[in-house]
Amino acid sequence: MTALKQRLGPFWPFAIFCTLALCSLTLSRIALGLWQLERVDAVAGWQEMLLQGIRVDFATLCWLWGVPAMFTLLLAGPHAIGRGWLQLMRVWLTIGLWLMLFLEISTPSFVTEYGVRPNRLYVEYLIYPKEVLSMLWAGRKGELLLAVVFSGAVLAGGWWLSGRLMRGLSFPRWYWRPAFALLILAIGFLGARSSLGHRALNPAMVAFAEDPLVNALTVNSSYSLFFAIKQMGNEEDASQVYGKMADDKVLAIMRQESGRPASDFNSDRLPSQTFNQATTTQDKPKNLVILLQESLGAQFVGSLGGLPLTPNIDALSQQGWAFEQLYATGTRSVRGIEAVLTGFTPTPAQAVVKLGKSQTNFFTIADLLKQHGYSTSFIYGGESHFDNMRSFFLGNGFTTIVEQKDFDNPVFKGSWGASDEDLMAKADETFRALHKEGKPFFSLVFSSSNHDPFEFPDNRIELFEQPKQTRNNAAKYADYAIGEFFKKAKQSDYWKDTLFLVIADHDSRVGGASLVPIPRFHIPGVIVGEGITPKKDPRIVSQIDMAPTLLSLMGISADYPMLGQDLTRMPADWPGRAIMQYDKNFALMRGKDVVILQPERAAEGYVYDDASEKLTPAAQPDELKESALGLVLWGSMAYQKGLYQTAKDERTAAN
Repeated sequence: MTALKQRLGPFWPFAIFCTLALCSLTLSRIALGLWQLERVDAVAGWQEMLLQGIRVDFATLCWLWGVPAMFTLLLAGPHAIGRGWLQLMRVWLTIGLWLMLFLEISTPSFVTEYGVRPNRLYVEYLIYPKEVLSMLWAGRKGELLLAVVFSGAVLAGGWWLSGRLMRGLSFPRWYWRPAFALLILAIGFLGARSSLGHRALNPAMVAFAEDPLVNALTVNSSYSLFFAIKQMGNEEDASQVYGKMADDKVLAIMRQESGRPASDFNSDRLPSQTFNQATTTQDKPKNLVILLQESLGAQFVGSLGGLPLTPNIDALSQQGWAFEQLYATGTRSVRGIEAVLTGFTPTPAQAVVKLGKSQTNFFTIADLLKQHGYSTSFIYGGESHFDNMRSFFLGNGFTTIVEQKDFDNPVFKGSWGASDEDLMAKADETFRALHKEGKPFFSLVFSSSNHDPFEFPDNRIELFEQPKQTRNNAAKYADYAIGEFFKKAKQSDYWKDTLFLVIADHDSRVGGASLVPIPRFHIPGVIVGEGITPKKDPRIVSQIDMAPTLLSLMGISADYPMLGQDLTRMPADWPGRAIMQYDKNFALMRGKDVVILQPERAAEGYVYDDASEKLTPAAQPDELKESALGLVLWGSMAYQKGLYQTAKDERTAAN
């Protein structure tokens, strides 16, 4: 060992830390694979996962410690600069090892919640420390304390070990150092790229299975996280993810997929804009209330074949227009808000709620209704700045924000703010006041109790299971709050003048062995109100279809850029379609036919059986594959070029 230390000289600490890291990452991958044994075995993935995993781990270490190792060779020595540099390297080695190990031990929790290794979501929430820390402290004290203890142990151990390793180092003669430095730089560069091709190593290059989790286990969590952060600046351009297509073809596909005749498109500047005639005539403007339910997937809804947790939503589905095959566009609240409020198709980028170019003049039904004389409001039990909602809403048509600070003496306050029953009581109070003003109103009411750590008041529901704070119990409580709201609403003066949509933003813990786990995108949706004929709608529909349908039912005829269908116009035998974004994968489902796009890979075809909830590989026509690519590229193009603005801007320009 002493001889080897002498030969390696200043590289000795790097060699030991790299060995520790490689062993730790491999053991972590094996442990995660054993945890997900059934899914790894299902794709015969052990060999590929472990061998490609070592490749990714080596590339990670080259990125992390390659350049520092080169400079160590040039700068280290028994002089002031050399000693200072070695102390800096002690810090870098210690923090680097801690970061890799910390991300690995936090991976199981992340996988449980999101179905893949840590990605950009891991860091996006860090800008909301109050909400995140209160959530962790309320529901995950043990994990939080374990993380603190683990971090302290690794940092202390790494610092001690690096100090031991740097004692008695030998240094090569100065005239050999440039040559050795170039050699180390070349090895580090090639190791980091891990490819002699025109593209460096990336997650798509080592993906081998249709199961996204198994592919994610192949990389390590440090690589997964920092690759995702690196891609955040590029993902607004979907052509960099899925492939290119001529702009005129993208526009042609977008218009074709809208289902509207070419003669309906009336703007060159806003190429998706059409005039949409309402199918319903109202004597007076209908109010609109959207009750957006946090994480309430079909798996929790009894009337959709899920657990018996939603008696109130089940009852509403008997009283209104209930959608039996409604699919979310994504897996996060902002994606659900994007779809329901703006009708915008999903892209690989963040939802437009959080993107810079959409903070003003981006189309929303709030802005459209505001132009028609409506009072517009967002009602939320938490702090509206979360996920940039306040900025987006105020810049795009909302005049009033009601949030946590506006709740006087709430019945219950949890990590995410006032409880759902407080939220619903505040909504009813607000609507009664607005109705007295005699002005039509639109309101988006967003719940939060059905969110980790699942806090809600005692003695409201008969618990579905023990302990109290579980996902299932929280879902049941969210349904209880909906029931309490409708008891009040049906006795109010505003009831006869208001249209209500109860809909989920997304399902909870979306994941599965498919490239896009379609069953976990299935959500409840029901339109209720005076004049709505009760019916069960078996057609496949998307969240982006809700806004056009609601406007039509309200009697609002208008210009808008939304591609979603007015479902009052679609025939009963229309097979329907849905659009879904899952991590970096994009799915277009038309009837039972499905096409899935993946980064840097050819589109793949499937058939979906909703009875078995299975995707079966099947050849799909090029036309369907082109439609999927065209739609996702359209979303990217529309955002980048400002093509999804409100119709009032078009009229202003014309004047």
